[in-house]
Amino acid sequence: MTGLLSDKKARSIIRGFKKARVLVIGDIIMDHFIWGGVTRISPEAPVPVVDVTGETILLGGAANVVNNIMRLGGRSFVAGVVGADSDGRRLREMLKSGGVSTEGVVVDRLRPTTIKTRVIAHHQQVVRFDRERKDRVAKKVCGRVLDYIEKAWPDADAVVVSDYAKGIVTPELMDAVRELVALDCKPVVVDPKVEHFDYYRGMTVATPNNHEAGLASGIEIKDASSLNRAGRALMKRIGSRALLITRGESGMSLFEEGGQTHIPTVAREVYDVSGAGDTVVAVMALSLAAGAALKEASVLANLAAGRVVEKLGTATVSPLELKEAVSAWLEAVEGSR
Repeated sequence: MTGLLSDKKARSIIRGFKKARVLVIGDIIMDHFIWGGVTRISPEAPVPVVDVTGETILLGGAANVVNNIMRLGGRSFVAGVVGADSDGRRLREMLKSGGVSTEGVVVDRLRPTTIKTRVIAHHQQVVRFDRERKDRVAKKVCGRVLDYIEKAWPDADAVVVSDYAKGIVTPELMDAVRELVALDCKPVVVDPKVEHFDYYRGMTVATPNNHEAGLASGIEIKDASSLNRAGRALMKRIGSRALLITRGESGMSLFEEGGQTHIPTVAREVYDVSGAGDTVVAVMALSLAAGAALKEASVLANLAAGRVVEKLGTATVSPLELKEAVSAWLEAVEGSR
């Protein structure tokens, strides 16, 4: 396993993050966390009563991908849609305060800003409720997003498509991305949704989780053989250069034309998987922009996700944390020999 990534190469890639510029296209989401504790069951219904101790508002979806990139020292710009409401204004302000341009964030007066509210008690998610619209954005609004993508494309070293199926990622948008790739080729990393798999033809790498890969391929993944068949079927279906299946506690599996590479998990303790997929695509794109090979980028994405799920809420990882994770991983691999 140490042959996949050396400490020297990892540090070189992470240093390269500072020069990397990543365009993020996708569904911009507000992540709202309500924190508290439970000491009793409601007399009105058999449900826990949460005594609220605090609330947190965080960037989610495509905006969390941007946040991950910026936290790791990269530069990022975003194309997406928010509503003409106080939540949309707050999201734009949060992006601006983080040094991110909101030129590509289009305000749609016919839609609400997408919000996911999670109630957390004693480190456990009690319930989640969403406020959103999932239908496709209007053609006029999509046209404004596409105009920005075309304008920003030359300045990007890599691109992320963050698809949460909230209406921005459409066949027309992905056709436009393919046309831009044909004119000015750069790596495109996709965080996919099962119902949209056919949209992603020709992209560099898609990162479905185990469940999504099984549904999209029509193959129940229950062992190494079925995993291999599912991965190969999906690569053939979308014609991607690679496919990275994230498998939770079982790690990740990278499929390329030349074969399959398994990358074991590194999380020491899982507290919250919220936003882990955003971290994976952010680190993949940053690493590819910094000159990493797909295997090297996958290892770094795996290590970063392992650190993020140890934190509560929609979290990010710093360059120092990622370097420490690399060192710990290499030490663990050497110790297992």
